[in-house]
Amino acid sequence: MNANQLFFIKNKKVEIHEHKLPELQPNQVLVKNLYSAVSAGTEMLVYRGQIPDNMALDENLVAFNQQENSYPLQYGYACVGEIEDIGEDGDATCIGNKVFSFQPHASHHVCEMKSVINLPRGIDPKEAVFLANMETAVNLVQDANPHLGDRVIVMGQGVVGLLVSSILAEFPLASLDAVETLASRRILSVQAGTQETFSPASNEDITALKDKLKLITQPNASDSSGGADVVFELTGSPDALNMAVEFCAYAGRIVVGSWYGTKSAHLNLGTRFHRNRINIMSSQVSTIAPELSGRWDKERRFSVTWDMIKKCHPAQFISHCIPFTQAEKAYRLLDDSPQDALQVIFDYQQ
Repeated sequence: MNANQLFFIKNKKVEIHEHKLPELQPNQVLVKNLYSAVSAGTEMLVYRGQIPDNMALDENLVAFNQQENSYPLQYGYACVGEIEDIGEDGDATCIGNKVFSFQPHASHHVCEMKSVINLPRGIDPKEAVFLANMETAVNLVQDANPHLGDRVIVMGQGVVGLLVSSILAEFPLASLDAVETLASRRILSVQAGTQETFSPASNEDITALKDKLKLITQPNASDSSGGADVVFELTGSPDALNMAVEFCAYAGRIVVGSWYGTKSAHLNLGTRFHRNRINIMSSQVSTIAPELSGRWDKERRFSVTWDMIKKCHPAQFISHCIPFTQAEKAYRLLDDSPQDALQVIFDYQQ
């Protein structure tokens, strides 16, 4: 059968092409998609041509194993659909199951049965499209390892930032605050569970946050009483790292979840960073943190991720549900007016 597949043709140009799908092989399934989520982070780097030439799109996802990092290319990794057919000797009872797939945007796709993830009972397909981003949020929190009574700041309240805030709201923290440029997202941040939100563009807000963190009276001292114990940098902007250093406590942790693509970070490693033993760490969802890998695997992390989806109800963060046939409209919206869009999803049923 044929499928409508989305291709990134060139910088800021996408098209939907009809292609014939391969014949089903044993242990494969045909999935008809219902929804897929557009990533405003990594996917927009692909759209804007900002992926480094020497870097694979995602070497840990089977769907991209044979794809070169050059136009035209397919991308996307958050599809929710229904199994329509199975290969020879497959389990026919699987037909009709709702599943999540790490596959590019398309009306249908063929993949290995073992690569799809069955939706738990009670999970709405529109909630399920957040599985990839919620797993990222779970991984970020696990890497940060927040402790009882910690002061925590989440910089950036895009989808991943809001999901991280939602998870952290379950922790017994001393404080949980967010830094976000857009007023609409600051409102959502409070709904997600943060205590207060601050604009990085407001000197008054930044002064108030530093005062709350007890950094005003001792701005450079090596004193564990001031600053945030954990700062999440999720803005996608390398410049935000310097502000994260300003907020961080002595021996505190800055967890960088942003992927900057070809953008470089001009980081000030002077007085405050050097004297305060600040730890800057990367966090990427493709692997399990080494200190957890002896007890955790992907299956266990997915189980926790589904639980967080049930608790946090991330569908509240869907700002636009756009028919797949109008995909170009979605990318233009995210590129031209990111302040008006949070989570955009494609609907394959319209």
